[in-house]
Amino acid sequence: MRLLKPMRPKRSRWLRLIPRRRRFAGDRSGAAAVEFSMVAPIFLLMMFSTFEVGWFFYANSIVDASVAEAARLVKTGQIQQLAGTEQQKFDVIYDTVCDILDTFGACNTRLTVEVQTYATFAALAADTTPPTCADAPPADVSAIPFVPGAELQIVRVRICYIYDTINPAIGINVSEPGTSKRRLVSSMIFRNEPYQTTTP
Repeated sequence: MRLLKPMRPKRSRWLRLIPRRRRFAGDRSGAAAVEFSMVAPIFLLMMFSTFEVGWFFYANSIVDASVAEAARLVKTGQIQQLAGTEQQKFDVIYDTVCDILDTFGACNTRLTVEVQTYATFAALAADTTPPTCADAPPADVSAIPFVPGAELQIVRVRICYIYDTINPAIGINVSEPGTSKRRLVSSMIFRNEPYQTTTP
């Protein structure tokens, strides 16, 4: 006599899928790639932002160093006592500044140097004209004053340098709106030394 196997109750379709779901949830293959894809954008944003801001502040410090060097040449009378025309004297101070800033690009389309004298500090405070940068109209660039002054005169040396930002699309954007550039302006105000005075 043939014995029949006892019939098992049929499991529903959803119950059969439970073990598969558990296996899928416990599968760790590819987890590192998924986690990296989630963290990578934030990591890259922070890395590029840190580099951009650090390089930007470095460029600012170099511009400050260049204006200090230009001011030293004027304050001590080295520029005033050079032989040659005013244009030749300007070229000396311009080239001195450019030698410091050429790490960031060619100076002829980026750098302007302004040297102006004032009779009083009140007159200096009243001068609120903005700096003229290299992207200004050529007539305005040509009109930038170069007046190093005589002994004990009040002088302002002002430099404008057009800095190209590194990554305007990722992370912190330090460029001016609608551009990939930033104007870096640095000024130094002083009174010229009595460089022609001789001691007995």
